Amino acid sequence: MNLTTPAPPAPLVTDRKMVVNCIAYRKDGSRIGDIALEAISDVLTEPDTFVWVGLHEPDEELLLKLQQEFGLHDLAIEDAHTAHQRTKIETYGDSLFVVVQTAQLVEGQLALGETHIFLGPRYLVSVRHGASLSYAPARRACEHTPELMSHGPSYALYSILDFIVDNLLPIVREFREELQQLEKDIFAETFKRNTVRRLYDMQRDLMTLRLAVAPMQDVISQLTRLHANLIPKELRAYFRDVYDHVFRVNESISAMREMLTAAINVNLSLVTYGQNEVMKKLAGWAAMLAAPTLLTSWYGMNFTHMPELAQPWAYPAVIVVMLIVVGGLFVALKRAKWL
Repeated sequence: MNLTTPAPPAPLVTDRKMVVNCIAYRKDGSRIGDIALEAISDVLTEPDTFVWVGLHEPDEELLLKLQQEFGLHDLAIEDAHTAHQRTKIETYGDSLFVVVQTAQLVEGQLALGETHIFLGPRYLVSVRHGASLSYAPARRACEHTPELMSHGPSYALYSILDFIVDNLLPIVREFREELQQLEKDIFAETFKRNTVRRLYDMQRDLMTLRLAVAPMQDVISQLTRLHANLIPKELRAYFRDVYDHVFRVNESISAMREMLTAAINVNLSLVTYGQNEVMKKLAGWAAMLAAPTLLTSWYGMNFTHMPELAQPWAYPAVIVVMLIVVGGLFVALKRAKWL
């Protein structure tokens, strides 16, 4: 097979929606062209070439086809087909199997997906499941820097991981902006039930996001220190940069979770404080109403000899006494800030 010119794309035996890309590259990082899955083994027989395959939710038949072409391990293929795997990195001979979780905001709701990556000396296969953006921008960035792409599939792995982590930053930024708005709602004059509900939903989403991001630090840390046969030392700095981004995202999530916990506690305290203020006002008005009720109840008794009953000034005197008592209570409660 002549690889000096781009090979014409051959018809694929599988659903095109599952095979996003299947492209061959030269050792110098330049692109050879699209190839069919059946031609992968032929390309790999040529020296100084490697293949980058991108899949989206492939079926078992397609994964078995790739297993035959690249000699992938049975356990890795099983994991890639099943999905719902934890973030991890596994070594199978001279190849790596990496699982990372991805995240997207879909209509304001956090949705998680997975990306499974097979890395070998001369190939990289990415398998996307669930909520995940296409890695076409990462591929284009690699093709625009052939001097870095000349490091082989390991640079393609870096580009995918960097793309995944960079897409987490807007999600964290949107959570932060929403938290700032919720803080304004917390200190508003009126209590909003939806504010408490959204605070709880954000707490849950941030916990879910943290469980997806935190293990990624260990995976990338291994890539920066180990697997020298697949990750050249020239690329270690790039993987350390991705690690720094993951660390920053994880720290931001932890900080926001603490702020959310504080916001929930403040909200509950303000609600309790508001209820206490209402109860104080009700108690104050009840005390003022109790004073005239007590005085007038005396004159509702059926006794012949009542105080000042026969005096013409008795009725006005009782009214004046009630006003004085109620006025005194009003002033006292006002100074105590109960009214």
